[in-house]
Amino acid sequence: MAAEQAQQLKKVLKPVHLWAIAVGLVISGEYFGWNYGWGVAGTVGFLIATIIVTVMYVTFVFSYTELTTSIPHAGGAFAYAYRAMGPVAGLIAGYATLVDFVLATPAIAFGLGSYLHFLYPGLLVLPSALVFYLVFIIINIWGIKESAVFSIMMSVLAVAELILFMGIISPSFKMTNFMHNPMPFGWMGIFAALPFAIWFYLAIEGVAMVAEEVKNPKRDIPKGYISGLATLIFLALGVMIFAGGITDWHKLSNLDYPLPEAIAIVLGKANGLTKIFASIGLFGLIASFHGTMLAYSRQVYAMARSGYLPRGLATVNKKFNTPHWAIIAGAVVGCIALATGTTSQIIVLSVLGAVIMYMLSMVSLFVLRVKEPGLERPFTAPFYPIFPAIALLITFICMGAIIYYNVWVSMLFLAGLVIAVLTFVLMGKHKQKITGEVLLDNREEVMFEKL
Repeated sequence: MAAEQAQQLKKVLKPVHLWAIAVGLVISGEYFGWNYGWGVAGTVGFLIATIIVTVMYVTFVFSYTELTTSIPHAGGAFAYAYRAMGPVAGLIAGYATLVDFVLATPAIAFGLGSYLHFLYPGLLVLPSALVFYLVFIIINIWGIKESAVFSIMMSVLAVAELILFMGIISPSFKMTNFMHNPMPFGWMGIFAALPFAIWFYLAIEGVAMVAEEVKNPKRDIPKGYISGLATLIFLALGVMIFAGGITDWHKLSNLDYPLPEAIAIVLGKANGLTKIFASIGLFGLIASFHGTMLAYSRQVYAMARSGYLPRGLATVNKKFNTPHWAIIAGAVVGCIALATGTTSQIIVLSVLGAVIMYMLSMVSLFVLRVKEPGLERPFTAPFYPIFPAIALLITFICMGAIIYYNVWVSMLFLAGLVIAVLTFVLMGKHKQKITGEVLLDNREEVMFEKL
């Protein structure tokens, strides 16, 4: 009875909630990180890279939603790959997803620390970022989370601030600034910029994980995704283009706080609006930070419960009913990443995990269409097989570009994957079946309803 009641309680999300979740998860990507793409491609080169990536995300999210509504499991891509291609494929997808979300969190923490440093130069970036980690570890273990209304408020506030940003700097926009040295590295720079364009939209796939809580998945998920993507596309292009035309774009291409610096260039650093803008910006970053921390803890929990990670990480705190060791373990890895002090490389590593997870998800979609044609699919990918094929092709190109331009970071990712696979095989896990866990488990969903 309790499970049935929880199932009914979950069916409450509408398109506006999905919009808020999508924007809230991704919005930090509009505030910082993307500007590193200018440094490797120039303004026009990065604009082209962003358009390519936008097409990839439009086709991917609609295809990914078919998997989510068919196999609504907390493990996400890990569960889809396992069901389609077996245990080793599940491990690779789970590893890639962990790298995606676990390392997106410290990258956002860098942004939070940098915004605080901009506001109060006496506060150092790294200690501030570590404090945010500590605070949100405690919040997540306590089980305190944003309500749907609070999520909508944070998303609306963040969107309004970015529109305000464009309104403030647009009168100072000059096309000559934007077109100054627009493609310093030629067409090859576009490929180098792809991971930073992906940062604009990274984590939007997390929306699909709440498919079981949507009132009418077939109707409402497309509405939520379309509105969320449309909002993010508008903001990404607007922020990038206007910021690139107010000054020499090189001045903003290597900062963790490009937007406050852009307003400071236009209005002056002492102007009250500059301080207000940076202060409000913290809320958008906090929404994404909290969302990615919640996402990685769910992924760690799901994989540990399935035996793919130490089972102790699936322990649920009896008092707060939260996976405290999963939260802490991901935070430890994130803090180690913070200590490197290299935001751009952490972003690249996170994006590499994401594109590999995207690729495996699209392959899983094709495999399951053949392997399980009778699988119940409440939502089907539009224009199949064109949409998933386009998404698969562009993610493959993105992966190749990331590896080519970031060899050492890619080797680090590969080394971790090899260690994970070898350990998995030596322990005989590849021979074990996961009974009932790749399918929806109401007990798991009930637990996470309380997070």
